[in-house]
Amino acid sequence: MIRLPILIGLLVFIATKSTVPNTSKYFDIVLKDKIVGVLKVSQNTKDSTTYYQSSAVIKTRLIKDFEVDYNYDVSFNDMLLKKANVQITVNDKPHSETITLWKDGYYQITKNSNEENTIVEPIAYTTILLYFQEPVDIDRCYSEQDGSINHIVSLGNHTYKKINSQGKENTYYYNNGILKKAVIDGGIINFEMVARD
Repeated sequence: MIRLPILIGLLVFIATKSTVPNTSKYFDIVLKDKIVGVLKVSQNTKDSTTYYQSSAVIKTRLIKDFEVDYNYDVSFNDMLLKKANVQITVNDKPHSETITLWKDGYYQITKNSNEENTIVEPIAYTTILLYFQEPVDIDRCYSEQDGSINHIVSLGNHTYKKINSQGKENTYYYNNGILKKAVIDGGIINFEMVARD
């Protein structure tokens, strides 16, 4: 009979363990003053692990019709990056995939199924965090998309420039610590992202 109260207590404990509700944000993707897509970013924390996802679909016509899909799946444990998977498709065809995985004291970075690089130092701030945390006093971040350390430069007035390993620049604008707008050099397409209120 003692087993039943222990089982009930265990079930209640599991059901009430610390879980922070999902936080989702939406950004309109703007190209030449026209909304061409939507970015959704979400954050969910359970115990000491925080999960981030982002997905964006951009549909536009340059010389021909283009549809670019960006999908990020990132997890942190105890505030350090544990895994990131970024997949980009163009017109429903794989364009690139970058996987970053913490294992045995280092990050293994795999691009398009090829092990490319390793990073030994712990990573506490990545590109996806720019949607949730203003990078006050942060001068570098890890790019899940290209598997490299990027530089962040404060431009003043809660505005920051992120410079990637190829020298491409994105600019982020915050108000009261909340990202309101970003100007993005997306490689294939350059665009703005404007937060929905």
